[in-house]
Amino acid sequence: MKHAWRLALMVLTLALPASGAERSIGVEPGARQVERCHKIEFTLSVDAVGENPYDLEEIDLRLEVTSPSGKRLWTPAFYYQPYERRRMTRGGNNSEWMYPTGRPVWKVRFTPTEVGSHTCTAVLRDRAGVVRSDPITFECTPSDDRGFVRVSDKDPRYMEFDNGAAFFAVGQNVAFVTNAYRTSEMIRNLGENGANFARVWACSEDWAMAIEARKSAWGRSWGWNPPFVGVPDRDGYHSNRLCLKLSGEAGATLDAQPCHPVSLRANTKYRLSGQTRGDEVTVSLDRGPNRTIAAAKQQWRPFTEEFTSGPDQWWMSGPTFRLSAKGTAWLRDLSLKEAGGGPELLWEADPNRPILGVYNQPDCFMLDQILDAAEQSGVYLQVVLFTRDHYMSMLAKDNTRQYDQAIAIGKRLIRYCAARWGYSTHIAAWEYFNEMNPGLPTDRFYTELGRTFEEVDVNHHLRANSTWSSPSKDYRHPKLHTADLHYYIRPSTKELWKDEVASVLSRWQLMQQNATGRPVLFSEFGITDDRWQRASELDKDKEFVHLHNALWASALSGFASTVCHWYWDDVHKRDLYHHYRPISRFTAEVPWTTGRLRPAAATCDKGMRVVGLMGDQGAYLWISDPRATWWNIAMEDVKPQSIEGATLSVAELPAGAYLIEWWDTREGKTMARQEIRAIDGRLTAVVPKFSGDVACKITRIGP
Repeated sequence: MKHAWRLALMVLTLALPASGAERSIGVEPGARQVERCHKIEFTLSVDAVGENPYDLEEIDLRLEVTSPSGKRLWTPAFYYQPYERRRMTRGGNNSEWMYPTGRPVWKVRFTPTEVGSHTCTAVLRDRAGVVRSDPITFECTPSDDRGFVRVSDKDPRYMEFDNGAAFFAVGQNVAFVTNAYRTSEMIRNLGENGANFARVWACSEDWAMAIEARKSAWGRSWGWNPPFVGVPDRDGYHSNRLCLKLSGEAGATLDAQPCHPVSLRANTKYRLSGQTRGDEVTVSLDRGPNRTIAAAKQQWRPFTEEFTSGPDQWWMSGPTFRLSAKGTAWLRDLSLKEAGGGPELLWEADPNRPILGVYNQPDCFMLDQILDAAEQSGVYLQVVLFTRDHYMSMLAKDNTRQYDQAIAIGKRLIRYCAARWGYSTHIAAWEYFNEMNPGLPTDRFYTELGRTFEEVDVNHHLRANSTWSSPSKDYRHPKLHTADLHYYIRPSTKELWKDEVASVLSRWQLMQQNATGRPVLFSEFGITDDRWQRASELDKDKEFVHLHNALWASALSGFASTVCHWYWDDVHKRDLYHHYRPISRFTAEVPWTTGRLRPAAATCDKGMRVVGLMGDQGAYLWISDPRATWWNIAMEDVKPQSIEGATLSVAELPAGAYLIEWWDTREGKTMARQEIRAIDGRLTAVVPKFSGDVACKITRIGP
């Protein structure tokens, strides 16, 4: 059982080629013509030699591309298990049924950025040597795609696309993915309502989508106590090889409960196999009889049990192993496949499967679907890659062997991610960790991985990180591009707890002192109790007044994004996506990267609060009634008053004629226009009657 985890990997080939045999690589493009900044996918046919297809030290398969200008590029291939996927009902709930179809293959995804003919050659380096494919060509045609998201060359406080168009992030989190259909629906809802950004976790350990994390049929991370022991032999137990131990009174059980429920095909014959040792056990198969496995006290005995799924059976419960009498039994090499062969279905039952350095193919397939939805919806993703808790102890000291191991394994992960998803213009940023311990010496880790990203991510996506307290030293790291802020208003923040606008502005002032010269993203925000759990008060703020106000305050204070709300389930269940369209329409015309924006020198009488930015050609302002906070409206049942006759004053504007467009912040449209002149550097205007808040754009139209 030295390499038992191969069952999970389903490696393409492990045997060396026959002596004297010549190997070749077949390269099959998905198309011969593709638009600029759109994906072209290749399937590679090759007998790769190695044990771990995710380890480039064993199998280094890549596509070398020569662009029309003669530029030489390369992108890694990745190991891909295809799946069939359906919406199904399971236990009365809508579920995602995924079933592996056929053998895994190698794929390459590439996005050309030059128009013209490209030449491609696949190259494999493995234990058996080096082999190159014959060259093939494809044609790239023009498109109006804006390209990839970058830090702006014109103003590094903001982001832009390759074509120079500004990218201001309006969106939220959709972090825990348990059903890619449902998450894709959320992303489509965001896009349909004008939002363009979502933060997604691919690091959720065993409760949701996680590319690299323990997925086990024998326990969960929040109460990890699996029935694992070393494999017994005459001298005791082998500590480097694990099996399952079942002991106790008659009827004691081991029940396999994979994180991903085992999908079946209806009316299909399956074979469950493994080995057992010790006292007699029975195995219970879903919808089948109990089968007794004969005992073998001193040696391992293989067993095989077959069953046929029912006409409406799409999932399997168990299997469950039960002691026939008081005693002890050991189990290993558990496997479930179709009786005629095929992919392994019970891969989570293997106790020897590594946690790090191998990647969960169902979760990778889910991220494929989510990214497809984002591309179709005009939404750009920030994807969190690393499961933090598997790395924290390894990164405790930066001069240790463990630290070097974390770097080596991390490089392997980012190579896979760059290969599989780095093609997409809709990856806005890679995020290493969600809320890493800010006290750990992570600088070398980000430096080393940043260099690897620069090598393997041909499209050079932005890189980010978050820590569990903000600000952080990461804001100064040269291999990280953004400063990411997480902040929740909660009772211990005292008066800020009741005033979301003051909370947002306090965070902007703090970030101004600690993060200059790079985009600042407000990537987590919400209302919690003092234990950081969802606040019950959210149920009383039925229309999410706190979100509406925080969106406008964050957008016009200087951040490179709006606040990104954490409680995506509330937004979805109450259909509150409408909050995004008004702010999206308003910010679309702000010259983020070209306007030389600065805090607006603006005031409003009648006690109104003004948040805004101004630049060379005008100002962009949000005027709000400080009494119209979420606390007053939702908790105190105070109705916003009608404000009439308030006067707005804007200083530091060049003399000349200006157009003021007054915006309804809930409808997302202009409610009034007026022309006015700035005299002696000051513009004064009467604010139209409003309730709660109103916004305006002031644009210079003449001398």
